[in-house]
Amino acid sequence: MYVPKHFEGAESDAREIMAAHSWALLTTTDAEGAPLTTHLSLLWRAEGGPQGSLIGHMARANPHWRLFARGTPSLALFWGPHAYVSPTWYTPGAKVPTWNYVTVHAWGRVEIVNETAGALAILADLARAYEGEAGWTLGALPPGNAEAQTRGIVAFRMPIERLETKLKLSQNRDAGDRARVAAKLEASADQDARATARWMRRTGS
Repeated sequence: MYVPKHFEGAESDAREIMAAHSWALLTTTDAEGAPLTTHLSLLWRAEGGPQGSLIGHMARANPHWRLFARGTPSLALFWGPHAYVSPTWYTPGAKVPTWNYVTVHAWGRVEIVNETAGALAILADLARAYEGEAGWTLGALPPGNAEAQTRGIVAFRMPIERLETKLKLSQNRDAGDRARVAAKLEASADQDARATARWMRRTGS
């Protein structure tokens, strides 16, 4: 990912973005270098790798998981808030539109979890993350059903070997332009625009 120095984010930013925006794209290349991409939920965990790890699962019918045995790195892409920026929000001059956004690229080698108990633990973690502690659990299924369900999926973990974090939030503009952009985004009815403004305020706008 192209990340100019003034748009670089910290590892703590990456962890926050991955935790808050876990719907991701996972891409792995085949032997010919062609990419295969799957849209899926990936949960970041602090343990399991130099910069934590990601856990998830995909359908066993999806050929993507067969590429993991090659041992080549996969790329997980997470995108956080993003918003259009109009040149009319800047001071007058030869200004052009742009887009502000925060995103994370996480690299690692995916490890398949073949044991039923390990796969169930990953499914339980995913359910807990989205249902909450008092929500639906695997225990709501008939006895033996959860184990049977694991035969149709492939659970995995990906120790993170490298993180790239980009916070493109008008840092290349002067303070006045940045403040005006943040104010416009804060006044928007769009949730992503307001969230982008919050990131801008955090980085000094």
